[in-house]
Amino acid sequence: MDLMQFFDMILHVDRTLEALILQYGTLIYVVLFAIIFCETGLVVMFFLPGDTLLFIAGALCAVGEMNLPVLMFLLTTAAILGNTSNYWIGEKVGQRVFTHDYRWLNKEALTRTHDFFEKHGGKTIVLARFIPVVRTFAPFVAGVSDMTHARFQLYNFTGAILWVGLLTTAGYFFGNIPIVREHLTEIVLVGVAVALVPMLLGGLYKLTRRMQNR
Repeated sequence: MDLMQFFDMILHVDRTLEALILQYGTLIYVVLFAIIFCETGLVVMFFLPGDTLLFIAGALCAVGEMNLPVLMFLLTTAAILGNTSNYWIGEKVGQRVFTHDYRWLNKEALTRTHDFFEKHGGKTIVLARFIPVVRTFAPFVAGVSDMTHARFQLYNFTGAILWVGLLTTAGYFFGNIPIVREHLTEIVLVGVAVALVPMLLGGLYKLTRRMQNR
């Protein structure tokens, strides 16, 4: 898959998901489980379209393509396990992420999430579920910051239930409204912009500061 095909898949999640259902049948649950787990569990997978995927999956449940309770249970489990894995990775790596240069780690996103975590504390784990990119880095930062496992899991379970439940339910009730389906691409683009623009602005700001200090 080349870059253009990947972006086309993200921008047209509805078509992609419908095609996957036709291709894999009930195995689509495994595919969706894996995608949600990777987005929430691996910091290098922050670009996956979790929000849109949940919304469209809910919409497809409304037309009988999938079962909503089964979908919600499996994807909530995936989100909980993903965050837990990410927390353990952050706990293992520790404070070295701020002093070493890891090629696999997006430092801009890490710093932005760390600042968000410092400002909002433990509830970041819940709030971050609804913020692209930050969602992927929040459990990692929690592990780095030595948040206790019990406290982390309290926020982890709460955030996962709210995130999956609200978005799949919203898709179930509103995803098949014609005006929503017709403007889904624009909705996805707004979501991508929300995720990328702050990172780009942060990088531009740091680059400007470096040039001024020369």
